[in-house]
Amino acid sequence: MTAGGFRRLDESIVHRGYAFEATVARYEAPDGSEFTRDVVRHVGAVAVLPRHDDGTITVVRQYRAPIEAELIEIPAGLRDVADEPAEETAVRELAEEVGLVADRVEPLCRFHTAAGFSDEVVHIFEATGLRAIGSDVQGPEEEHMTVERHSIDDLVAMITDGTITDAKTIIAVLMVARST
Repeated sequence: MTAGGFRRLDESIVHRGYAFEATVARYEAPDGSEFTRDVVRHVGAVAVLPRHDDGTITVVRQYRAPIEAELIEIPAGLRDVADEPAEETAVRELAEEVGLVADRVEPLCRFHTAAGFSDEVVHIFEATGLRAIGSDVQGPEEEHMTVERHSIDDLVAMITDGTITDAKTIIAVLMVARST
């Protein structure tokens, strides 16, 4: 693969896990010099901003082990089903995580979470026309999370004051706030 005159020469896996592989990759620069980079190859993820008819947004307050803290986030999940389109993953995660089904699920954007070391892409969707169904939470973090609803103005204020620090949530909330 080449881009901008750069070329990957080789790559070796140093760790293989459920959602990602850690690799060491060797590249050639346009001037012919070589360099190595640690790279995380990730399955990708989706996130869904569920916007109710009254304008409120459903979020979760969930413990995140890597940072040993609870975060306020929009529902999200891994793209861990082979060949499942991102929109289908979003619909599945919305139902599993917060027990909602939507009449409409529209793409908002996609973004690279940490392009300096990972190829992870998160696809963000907005879900509207929501109805409650039973949830099917997965894992200890989801079993102990709380589901909350907030106005878009309150979420923007939480971003501004540093209460919300999750990137996918910040991106989705600010995109929707800009369009309302």
